[in-house]
Amino acid sequence: MQVRFWGTRGSLAKPGRATERYGGNTSCVEVRSRSGTLIVIDCGTGAHALGQRLIAEQGGAVSGHLLISHTHWDHIQGIPFFAPLFVAGATWDIYGPGGLSQSLRATLAGQMEHTYFPITLDQFAAKLNYHDLVEGAFAVGDVHVIARYLNHPALTLGYRIEVDGASVVYCCDHEPHSVAMASGETALSGMDRRYAEFVADADLVIHDSQYTAREYAGKVGWGHSPVEYAVRVCREAGVKQLALTHYDPLREDAAVDRILEEVRLRLRDCGSPLEVLGAAEGMVLDLDGDGKSLSGAKQHFAAKTAIDLSSSARPVFLRLANRQCAELLRAAVAAEGLKCRELDGTVDLQAAFGEDRPALLLVEHDPPLIDGLEVARTVRRVQSGDQVQIPVVLVGAAPDPALETGVATDWLVMPFSESYARSRIRAWVLRAACRWVRAGLPADEAGRLAALQELAILDTPAEERFDRLTRIAAAALDVPIALVSLVDSERQWFKSCFGLDVRETSREVAFCAHVVIQKAELIVRDTLLDERFADNPLVLEGPRIRAYTGMPLMLADGSCIGTFCVVDTRPRDFSDTELGILRDLRDLALDEIRHPRQA
Repeated sequence: MQVRFWGTRGSLAKPGRATERYGGNTSCVEVRSRSGTLIVIDCGTGAHALGQRLIAEQGGAVSGHLLISHTHWDHIQGIPFFAPLFVAGATWDIYGPGGLSQSLRATLAGQMEHTYFPITLDQFAAKLNYHDLVEGAFAVGDVHVIARYLNHPALTLGYRIEVDGASVVYCCDHEPHSVAMASGETALSGMDRRYAEFVADADLVIHDSQYTAREYAGKVGWGHSPVEYAVRVCREAGVKQLALTHYDPLREDAAVDRILEEVRLRLRDCGSPLEVLGAAEGMVLDLDGDGKSLSGAKQHFAAKTAIDLSSSARPVFLRLANRQCAELLRAAVAAEGLKCRELDGTVDLQAAFGEDRPALLLVEHDPPLIDGLEVARTVRRVQSGDQVQIPVVLVGAAPDPALETGVATDWLVMPFSESYARSRIRAWVLRAACRWVRAGLPADEAGRLAALQELAILDTPAEERFDRLTRIAAAALDVPIALVSLVDSERQWFKSCFGLDVRETSREVAFCAHVVIQKAELIVRDTLLDERFADNPLVLEGPRIRAYTGMPLMLADGSCIGTFCVVDTRPRDFSDTELGILRDLRDLALDEIRHPRQA
């Protein structure tokens, strides 16, 4: 994979003698796969030179793909000047974050209205295909791309690009979820830890570095990273190479040199192998990955999933004692075109959820005044039988790393601006608008995993004593797939897999992970009619699951380690007799698990 930088400046183009080495044009990066797939990431002023180069090299129609991180001006201002869009016979697919109220196309058309520009979007001669994205994965030719919401006042996506055994992650614009981590000295936790997992093991990360930690102290909420944070995330995530970019307009070349020198010295002192460079216009990086950094994009949620616009008709529930914070959130909810309902301590949550199914619950965590975590637990109990779990976001001065995970969806850390709150509310509602529920973690997760490891069965070779059972299940129930599935910390692994040619999938997409958390049988007669699974990648792509029935594999201590399950590619109803056969086969599989054969 080849990466070339065409624009590295943030916020405002700043060409001149003091920026001639690292560049003065705003964000634009060109990526090519070995097969020739062309991807342009962001279309700031640097896109002008790229477009001229493409036309000169190919002498005619040039087709490609344009990934827009977000529609702030410095990331799209090159679109009206990108020459390939004016050539008939070319085709360009344009991808960017979609919202509840306005499409990507409509947003991009706004900058080319008559008031601002002499021609309109409709006057481009190339064929343009627009793709509104949510968080998830999609394919661009032979390239797999994973999109993830970043922490920015506008709805913004970072992109992880994987092809030819190599991976590149592009993250502009993004700031720490926790201010305490801005200096790069505090251990990563919470959402910042999850962010590090997104960039983990990448061959190259192209990261926003607009500020230093000292400068960031006065810029909190503006949506940009200090250099120290970018380095810390990449160092802990095992990234091979970090390219700092999105330089502040006031940052001259000499200042960038000093920052790089300080960063490299600190990395040398701590023995880190991370290589840090300053992205510069014209710089070309050739990446020959070893394949170890690939994350399995096919097993992520589908980023092109249509947004359920009915979410915008559902209210956002607020439960806050802080008046100033409540007023700000009311304004943010209203600005997003959503209704707001405020709950006080006397409201019965079960009754409230019965009257209205909210799109989101924002609850303050400030015990003993309001114990947001206990409210979240109550909501989960109220919703225990529901197919779709409402996002519950805790609002507080700082996330408490000691609090349990899996109950609250996320944190909104005070103080914050209205624009920042709007972007986070939009992202939470959009996540909930997609018909796919990721299973949470059971309360006994640590003990469950310990019990599974003690069995010493994971990653062992296939055995006839298990394969015989899945063959019988497939034949007796007339299904194409039968599995003995064990749910590990990050994956589901198949001890036996009749009808599949893979031995594991991501836990995130696993139907069996839902069985593990509920410790009960799961029967899904038609996935396309079930809000928990309709947009699951295993439904939309291979193996195209339409029906699933899973029986829990329960150990004597009450741990559920996985399932004996069957899958069909058509909707199915099983009779009581058939379900009885499946339970019997599950019991036989459990006997084999509990009593391993001697070698």
